Amino acid sequence: MKIWLDGGLQDIESARVSVFDHGLTVGDGIFETVKTVNGRPFALTRHLDRLARSARGLGLPEPDLDEVRRACAAVIEANPMPLGRLRITFTGGHGPLGSDRGEHGPTLVVALGDTTRRPDSTAVITVPWTRNERGALTGLKTTSYAENVVALARAREQGASEALFGNTVGRLCEGTGSNVFVVLDGEIHTPPVASGCLAGITRALAVEWTGAAETDLPMDVLQRADEVFLTSTLRDVQGVRRVDDRELPGAPGPVTAKAMRIFDEHAAADLDP
Repeated sequence: MKIWLDGGLQDIESARVSVFDHGLTVGDGIFETVKTVNGRPFALTRHLDRLARSARGLGLPEPDLDEVRRACAAVIEANPMPLGRLRITFTGGHGPLGSDRGEHGPTLVVALGDTTRRPDSTAVITVPWTRNERGALTGLKTTSYAENVVALARAREQGASEALFGNTVGRLCEGTGSNVFVVLDGEIHTPPVASGCLAGITRALAVEWTGAAETDLPMDVLQRADEVFLTSTLRDVQGVRRVDDRELPGAPGPVTAKAMRIFDEHAAADLDP
């Protein structure tokens, strides 16, 4: 297995990042997860645009996107697999043990692992913790993921694959690594970015391709929606069959199933939409 580190390919067994890397010591980093299909990345341009936006928002140096593209291509070529999870990580680099950044420059790591297609439906829970729609990291895809780790662990304990957050004013926001959509009277809705959710790449494509509305939604919409589904890089569009104790029999429902078909058709026609 080969990864990209310090400007070139390295064996995963011998590749090393400093124990003083700011991404490790204080979570000062950003990342993207990109799906690869038969050796080709999906929506890479959109992911790299968001990587650059996250870097600006976090105050990191602008990543060299040409280098990132070369790194992605090299790693994909070195690790052939039918369906992969390509992870691009960009951190503040070697720094002091406190929150101040060092002068050594950023660290870029690109790695690839194999994955499998997700089931057509899944179970989710809601959690009591909130997303801060006005926080310093709101809308940035950073490596500060401990809140998501805690919430996802609770979901796993309850037989679910995802946990959904509200925001500080009680509105529906997002999952730990997904965006959430609901179907009301045949129409598809998803929380707006102003709710504090990440501007997901798959979310944006689903909105564009299905005509979903961006709607400010209360948390209790999950208890009355006709259908619920999730979107993310590796889920694509995935129906929800249970929210907490509420069963949604027949998931994915007809609107979700149509959204799944539309997404699959568009994605197959253009790997970099």
